[in-house]
Amino acid sequence: MGKAWRPVRSDYYSEKLYSMDKKNKMVVVEDFVEYNLFLVPNDPIDAEKHKQILQLYTEQILAKLAPLLAGYIWQKQQFNLVFNSQKGDVPVHIGGGTCFGDNIEDEWFIVYLIQQITKEFPELAARVEDNDGEFLLIEAANFLPKWLKPENSSNRVFFYRGKLCVIPLQQKEEDLHDQSSSITISQALQLLSVCPEMCVATGSVSKAIERRLQGFPDKLKDSLHHAHCFVPAGIAAVLQERPQLVSAAVEAFYLRDPIDLKSCRTFHHFLPETRVFTSVTFTKCLYAQLSQQRFHPDKRSGYVLPPRSHPKYKAHELGMKLAHGFEILCSKCSGSATDFTKRPLQCPLWAGFLNALKKNDFFQGEMEGSARYSELLKRAEIYFQQSVFKPDSSVTLSPGEEVLRLLSTVPINLEELKKGEAHLPADEDDSWLDISADKLEQLLQDAAGPQEATPPSSSEAEEKYTLSEVTDSMKAFISTVSSHEGAEVPWQSPEAPITFDVESFTSALEKILGPSLDELDSDDLDSEEDFELLDSDEDLDGDQAPPLSADTLGSLRSYMDVMDRELAQTNIGKSFTKKKSVGGSALPVPPDVDDCSSEEEISVDEADLAPVDVDLNLVTNILESYSSQSGLAGPASNLLQSMGVHLPDNTDQETFDNPSQQ
Repeated sequence: MGKAWRPVRSDYYSEKLYSMDKKNKMVVVEDFVEYNLFLVPNDPIDAEKHKQILQLYTEQILAKLAPLLAGYIWQKQQFNLVFNSQKGDVPVHIGGGTCFGDNIEDEWFIVYLIQQITKEFPELAARVEDNDGEFLLIEAANFLPKWLKPENSSNRVFFYRGKLCVIPLQQKEEDLHDQSSSITISQALQLLSVCPEMCVATGSVSKAIERRLQGFPDKLKDSLHHAHCFVPAGIAAVLQERPQLVSAAVEAFYLRDPIDLKSCRTFHHFLPETRVFTSVTFTKCLYAQLSQQRFHPDKRSGYVLPPRSHPKYKAHELGMKLAHGFEILCSKCSGSATDFTKRPLQCPLWAGFLNALKKNDFFQGEMEGSARYSELLKRAEIYFQQSVFKPDSSVTLSPGEEVLRLLSTVPINLEELKKGEAHLPADEDDSWLDISADKLEQLLQDAAGPQEATPPSSSEAEEKYTLSEVTDSMKAFISTVSSHEGAEVPWQSPEAPITFDVESFTSALEKILGPSLDELDSDDLDSEEDFELLDSDEDLDGDQAPPLSADTLGSLRSYMDVMDRELAQTNIGKSFTKKKSVGGSALPVPPDVDDCSSEEEISVDEADLAPVDVDLNLVTNILESYSSQSGLAGPASNLLQSMGVHLPDNTDQETFDNPSQQ
C-alpha cells in the first residue's frame, strides 16, 4: 500500500509550489482547485481550428451543466471554463480555477462535474489538482500501488470517459524514455488514446474516489438551509434577484475587522427602518458561519435585537448580521457601479445558448411566459452573463459593485415585500448544528472510509484478546520493510494467523550486527585474515555482505557476553524482567578474553545473568504505555490498532482509582 502518501504529500507539494513561486512568480492560493480539459488524441492541428473546437466544447459543456450550476450557491468562487493557449509542455486546453474557501464540498462537487464532463464528452480528458497537489491520490492513499510516489506522480492522474485513470509506470520502451520520472501531459494523452483500458485505476482506488462523490447531484439540495431573516428591503430585493450574493455578504461579515465595522456605525445603504421578513437560502456552511458568531451591533447603527426569549429572535439576529455584511461590501466600493457596455441578450451567442438549454430540458417543460419559465429564464440570463458572455470591453464587477448596481436597477416595493411575509415557506430546523458524540463517531467512520474489519466492542475485546497476540504483532512489525519514508504495518484480519520466521529475523540481525570498517576497530578482529577479508576489493554481489568466519562470530559472542556482565550491574540491566532460572549456572567468563584476569573477574549473581524475558518486557511496556493514555489516542493504541490488535479498557486501573465502586 502506498502509505508514504499520507505523511509526505502536503509538505512535498507545498515545497514544489513554493519553488514555483520563486522561479515563475506564482502565488499559491489556499483552498484553490484547478481543472483542465484536453482533447484526446492530441493530434497536431491548426491552432485557430483547435481554438474553435475547444470554444465550442466550452459552450456545450456550460449549457449541459446549466441545470446544476444556474442556481447553485458557491462558497467563494464559481465553476468556470476559459480557453488557454499552449505553454511549454502543456498543450492548448480549456480550464479554470475555483477558490472553494471553507466549504470542501464545493471542491468535490467540481470533481463530480469534471467526471461527468468526460463521461458526456468522451473526446476530452481532464486533470484536477488543488493547492495540496494530487489530492485525488491523497484521498486514495491507502490503496495506491507501491511504485506511485511524489517524484513520479505528476501528470499521471486523469478522468477519461468518466473513469479515473492513473498512467502506469511500466510501458513499452518506445513510449517513455525515463520510466522512473514523471511524464509530460502530451505523453499521457497519447497513452490514453492508445491504451485507455490499461490506464484505468484499480478498483480500490476508483472506489475511494467514488465513495467521496457518492450522492451527487442529489445531495446538493440537502446542503441548503432556508431560514427566515429580518432584513432591510434592499437586501430582500437583491437576494430575490441574485440569491448567490448571500455568500459574499456572509464572508464579509465573517472576516470583518475594526475598519470594516467603522462603516457600520451609520448605515448608508440598508437602513433598519425598512426591514421586512423574508426567506433566505444558505448553504449549511454559510448558515453555520453566520449563526455561530456572537456579535452585538453598535448602538449608533439603529439595529436593536429583541430579548432572546422572543419567538423571532433568530430571524432578527440573522438579518442584522446579513445587513452588516452587505453594508461592508458596499462600503468597499468607490461609487455606484455602471452596467455592462453591452447587454448579454444582444450577444449572438445568446440564441445558440438558449437553444442548447432547451435541448437539455433546462426549462423543465414549462410554457413560455409562465411564472416558473420567467424565473428559470432569469437564472439562465445571470448564468450566461457570468459564465459564457465575457466581452473584452466589460469589467468584472466585485460583489459590492454588483449589489450597488442591483439597488439602482431593481424596483423595491416595500408594501409588496410586507405582503409576502404571510406566504413565506416554513423556517427549517437547524438542529443539525448540534452533533452528539455518537453522530460525531459516525461521521468520523464515514470519513475514514470502509475498514477491512470492524473494531470490537470493549466487552468483546476483553473476551478475545490475548497477550501473545501483542508480542506476535510487534515481532511481525519489526520484520517488515522500513525506510526513510516510514514502515509498512503488517495489518492482517483477526482470522488470519500471524506468522514469524525466526531464521529470517536472526539473519537480518546478523546482517545488522555484522562487522564493518566503520563499526569495528582493528583490535576487535582476531586475525589478520579477518581484517583483510573486510578490506578486500574482490567482486561481491551488490546486496550480499561478505560471509563471517566462525572465529569472528565466536569473538563477537564473547564480547557480547562481557557486555552483558557489565550491564547486569547497571540500572539498565536491572530494569528488565529476567527469565526464571531452571537449575542452570551463571554464564561463564569467556576464556578467550585476555583483558579479564582472574583478579579482575566480574562477580555477578546468577539471577543477574539470567536471560531477559523479551516477550514479558514487551507486553509490560506496551500495557503501561496504553494505560497511561487514559483512554485517549496514543502511540501504543495507534500502533496496535493499525495491526488489527484492539486492547480492552483498563478496568483494573479504574477500580483501583475508584475503590468506592468495589
